[in-house]
Amino acid sequence: MAAAGLPGSAVSARAFGGPSKAQTQTAGIKKSTLMSMLPKDGTIAERFAIAKDAGFEAIEIQTVIRDEEAAEISEASKKTGLRVHSVMNADHWRYPLSSSDPETVNRSVRGMETSIKNATLWGCDTVLLVPAVVDANTAYRDAWTRSQRVIKERLLPMARDAKIVIAVEEVWNKFLLSPLEMNAYVDSFKSRYVQAYFDVGNIVFYGYPQDWIRTLGPRIVKVHLKDFRLDRPNGRFAWTNLGEGDIDWLEVRRAFDDAGYRGFVTTEVAAGDAAYLKDLAGRVDRFLAGQKPV
Repeated sequence: MAAAGLPGSAVSARAFGGPSKAQTQTAGIKKSTLMSMLPKDGTIAERFAIAKDAGFEAIEIQTVIRDEEAAEISEASKKTGLRVHSVMNADHWRYPLSSSDPETVNRSVRGMETSIKNATLWGCDTVLLVPAVVDANTAYRDAWTRSQRVIKERLLPMARDAKIVIAVEEVWNKFLLSPLEMNAYVDSFKSRYVQAYFDVGNIVFYGYPQDWIRTLGPRIVKVHLKDFRLDRPNGRFAWTNLGEGDIDWLEVRRAFDDAGYRGFVTTEVAAGDAAYLKDLAGRVDRFLAGQKPV
């Protein structure tokens, strides 16, 4: 059954006639992790229990095709109390919506159908979507217009029916390279069912996360947390654990408050064992408390 409410900030809920900021602010920001970060051994329920014991309240899962596996995830969530809050769509890289090939686009749409089906079964409120890919064969303008058309005509009706938000993420796809562009892209759909999935680490190459957060504001419905170390003079970079890179986490936390964000933050760093996950949850707790993660 689909989630009855919509994700995101208190500001966005109020903008669409939902609960006031005062009503939703008490809920606070909730900690989540990715299923791909959990230990690989054990049943799904056992792996979920490790995340729960570490201190995470929810999990995000990539699209699952097999019905048996999807059902096992649903049961594991009920058994452990670890909520599945979001689905990470799987086919948008192999089959981008921005492709000029109709069959590629059809495959991408079918992938989103499966993701929305997963979200409905698991009680999620959001599906993450990489909306387009700019490459040697796809111009920026074409990526914009093609993906926009497919989302409007084919994906948005499905999302509305299921009451699932399509959350477009900024990634290294040479598309939506500024928060102003992302605002314009999201706003073009004129729908509460298309919003922004903001990744704190992905934009360090070409911006500052606190600037993006304040600019996107109420459009942000979900957040990925990861850190990034950038050595510009030597052209080197590396992903790091939270608090060990270049991100100004204190300013990022203030920016989320300025934006009124009250949704889930999902860690997207290296996988590890139970002790590692407990340490990671502690880093998120310190960040949420307005402190440095380490």
